[in-house]
Amino acid sequence: MRIHVVSDVHGSTEALARAADGADALLCLGDLVLYLDYADSSKGIFADLFGAANTARFVELRTAGRYSEARAWTAGLWDEVVEREGRDRRSLMDDRVHAQYAELFAAMPEPAYLTYGNVDIPAFWPEHLRAGHTVLDGEVAEIGGLRFGFVGGGLVSPMNTPYELDPDVFAAKVAALGEVDVLCAHIPPAVPELCYDVVARRFEYGSAAILDHVRETQPRMVLFGHVHQPLVRRARIGRTECVNVGHFRGSGRPFSLAW
Repeated sequence: MRIHVVSDVHGSTEALARAADGADALLCLGDLVLYLDYADSSKGIFADLFGAANTARFVELRTAGRYSEARAWTAGLWDEVVEREGRDRRSLMDDRVHAQYAELFAAMPEPAYLTYGNVDIPAFWPEHLRAGHTVLDGEVAEIGGLRFGFVGGGLVSPMNTPYELDPDVFAAKVAALGEVDVLCAHIPPAVPELCYDVVARRFEYGSAAILDHVRETQPRMVLFGHVHQPLVRRARIGRTECVNVGHFRGSGRPFSLAW
């Protein structure tokens, strides 16, 4: 049995279509939508709405940790766009998210097992799923004789992304998995070296609940994404190997697992 695993797809439709080549199934750990491309200010929903120059400024503010200033400045940009387009902010954003999802799910291989990232909007997924797509969040699927548990979303943060959860709500989803062979999540366990992004130069939010669950149940592996340029990609917690499967938009390559 061979599976390929991706996370942080962020609009990489063409690479996603090839992600399961040579594999029996694809696992996708979320963050399908591209709101903001830190590497290319001309890409993403933000750039489509506000232009590349404003996108570069927004990236500068967020990279500096000036989140309140970024939100206040963006409010003015939204006022201009709403007046120009004659439509409200929600409909302008929703249309662009749906358009990305339509392309991404059309390209998504089958069979695929998916969970949500912190920038995803779960309510939008049912409209775009195909028959071979199975969405799991706080749930378990048997794949090739192994139990795979899936936990989607992120934790509440200053980034204010769409699918952020209270730590207690997130922990309840982790606890619902019970013992699994492979725990799949969007965010890492709360291990500092797994959470630190060396390019952004900040710690991303990791889950203490996942860390506790791993210590207690010792699955074979924990697979996750979220941290695009981690200080380390692998770490061991007891006999459990924790693996960041990589920033798929950046690499275009899935993580491969065979047994």
